[in-house]
Amino acid sequence: MYSNNMYYIKGVILMVNKELIKGCIPLMILHLFKEYDLYGYQIIKNLELLSNGAFVFKDGTLYPILHSLEKEGYITSYWQESTTGRKRKYYHITECGLEKSDERFKEWQYFTESVNLVLQGGGDI
Repeated sequence: MYSNNMYYIKGVILMVNKELIKGCIPLMILHLFKEYDLYGYQIIKNLELLSNGAFVFKDGTLYPILHSLEKEGYITSYWQESTTGRKRKYYHITECGLEKSDERFKEWQYFTESVNLVLQGGGDI
């Protein structure tokens, strides 16, 4: 298990600045909800699987972000009993959350393309 700023990518342990990933976590979480409602453990596992293990989060990292997204009106939550009888808190994206997700995705695309231009020397000078 790695700390919140250590990531295992393709056989290599990398250190990633917490501030670098901090802004993209809500975007990734909102994107997950576009497909279906999820509970906390599913969110953590989906982020880990979809990123090929690059993002491994603990409950203590995830739940404050979920609470913030809920407070901002981007997601709602509800309790549902599982087949084993255990109650789980599911999260659902709102219409406002869908709009925010699309907006943040466009921002992310522009940002990453711009950074790549600088780093690869492809911009006009």
